[in-house]
Amino acid sequence: MSTRAPASAGGPAGSIQGAVRRLVVFLLLLVLVIVAASGLTGLLGRLLDARNTLAGDGAAGLALWMAFTLIGGPLAAILGAAVWRRAADPVERASLGWGLYLAAVMTLSLAVAASSLLGTAASAVTGSTGGWASGVAAALVWGGVWWWHLRMWGHPAKGPLLLATLPMVFGALFGLVVGAVNAARLLEALFETALRGAGQFVLGRPWWSTAVEALVWLAGGAVIWWWHWFRRGARSLSGGFADVALVLVGVLAAVLAALGGAGTILFVLLRLLADRTTTGSVVLAPVPLAAAAALTGGLVWAYHRPILALRAAPTRRAGLLVVCGAALAGAATGLGIVVNALLSTAGAPLAGPGGSLTLLLAGVSALAVGGPVWWLAWRTVRAEDPDGRRVYLVAVFGLSAVTALVTLLVVGYRLFEFLLGGVAGTGLVERVRAPLGLLAATALVAGYHFAVWRRDRAVLAARAPLPPEPPGAGPRVGHVLLLAGYDAGPLAEALRAGGERKVSLWRAAPDPSPGREDSTGDVPGAGAGEPATAAPLSRLHGPGEVLAALSGLDAPAALVSLRADGGIGVVPLERDPG
Repeated sequence: MSTRAPASAGGPAGSIQGAVRRLVVFLLLLVLVIVAASGLTGLLGRLLDARNTLAGDGAAGLALWMAFTLIGGPLAAILGAAVWRRAADPVERASLGWGLYLAAVMTLSLAVAASSLLGTAASAVTGSTGGWASGVAAALVWGGVWWWHLRMWGHPAKGPLLLATLPMVFGALFGLVVGAVNAARLLEALFETALRGAGQFVLGRPWWSTAVEALVWLAGGAVIWWWHWFRRGARSLSGGFADVALVLVGVLAAVLAALGGAGTILFVLLRLLADRTTTGSVVLAPVPLAAAAALTGGLVWAYHRPILALRAAPTRRAGLLVVCGAALAGAATGLGIVVNALLSTAGAPLAGPGGSLTLLLAGVSALAVGGPVWWLAWRTVRAEDPDGRRVYLVAVFGLSAVTALVTLLVVGYRLFEFLLGGVAGTGLVERVRAPLGLLAATALVAGYHFAVWRRDRAVLAARAPLPPEPPGAGPRVGHVLLLAGYDAGPLAEALRAGGERKVSLWRAAPDPSPGREDSTGDVPGAGAGEPATAAPLSRLHGPGEVLAALSGLDAPAALVSLRADGGIGVVPLERDPG
């Protein structure tokens, strides 16, 4: 008697037919929900606007909203009811499409409803009531869509099993972004008012209107974030997309805003001190936005740092690495700008109307802000396991390669254009100084990280398990006398793995004197006149290379010397019978 796994009406669990059917159904339902909600929003907006007749001059628009509502609405209701009935099937409930559909609709409806409501409230607070009907209609309709899907999402028997936490993560992200952006807008308005005075008008509006609008949006974003983050438990989620969102938004985006704002403020201060050719009002113009971005980004970063510390080790490492990447990008950009400014002095004075002092100060500011932050974060990363930063190093190499290729193409194009006489009145240095500066910074970054990658590669190779020896390969060397340098400890431990052979490590003395008993002198198997000291372990290929040198050797012991040129010398040894 055979048993068969239960299958849904759409096919067995995990079948391609069932997966394709669910993909088509959920995609069609998503489109129908959007169409029906848009149509109902348009009709409700016209009903709420008492100044216009139902049709008026917008008959075409009315016809469109009626078609969307009266055709898309019933179709969405019929298909949604069928999907809801199928959700009782464990296969349908555990499908990826069900979780993705609910996450997409809940995020979209929340964004539209909140944006419409907050936009209408901000306009009403500042005295502008135009377009309130459409805003209220969108908030009501899309809020209803969000509430209905929230009930489906929380159903104990039909709620999704896969990606069940995705709507909460997306909701918290939306509230955080809205709140942080409008906090920066509020601070910018306040800082700008402090610099210019409270009696200023911007495009005919009083100074406080922008601040009040930003305050309304800030309050709304904070409520949305708080509800998802604390009430719905998004704060305690870990793993998967929750950690990705924490690293990308809570760390990377915040660090970029903080570093960018701090670099701009430092640039303004240096320009005020060094450049006397511009007025103070012009120089101080970027300060309000820069200060707002730096303060907001710093607060978001400071809030998420202790939360990141409670996550798993890969997530904590990813948070450190994105800080390293952001700071390294800023420092490398600043270095390229500095090289660009220095090259420009070949044809123009550093200061004055045609000088490059402003460019030099911008590069120094970016380098001064990004460099220390990168160094502090990189010190922590370097102290960790080298296996955890391999992805970071590969990403740095990839971006460096792309940057170097683009800059080389630009340099070549401008060089050939100059040689062919395609331009006049511009020197060669002036035309290639910008890509040359970027190329110099890229080469420096890639060179340093390449050295780190080679060192990590050697350490990881020494830790790798030994390859299995084929059966019947003949006698093995039982005792290996390894003459190596100061950093061959991991290699000796790898050779001792399994306890199949005895390994004695003899390290080269720092400065052996002639006649000492521990002085190794010249060892047979090494090059003529070469000491039997090992090159650094980073120049070797790990234990596999040593085993390859010992393969097929029939001797009770062997002397293995690691030569300075990276080669390996092997001398078989036997015990003296006398």
